[in-house]
Amino acid sequence: YQRGSTKGEVKNRKTPVTKPELKKMAKKNITEVESKAGFTEPAIEYRDRYKSNIKLFQKGKIIAKKKKK
Repeated sequence: YQRGSTKGEVKNRKTPVTKPELKKMAKKNITEVESKAGFTEPAIEYRDRYKSNIKLFQKGKIIAKKKKK
């Protein structure tokens, strides 16, 4: 989907979004990803470390960035 200048993608399936899938979406300049099943831990870590502009949502709720130790 596209809302203004924001590009997003929706994944409605039973398996979580993986890190390689998130990398492909980042290459397409996707900045919002909604996933019914959520995201794998490596995918969340990838977003936190390298692509902090990507917002991750699971069932309409944003997945917050983890604080650095």
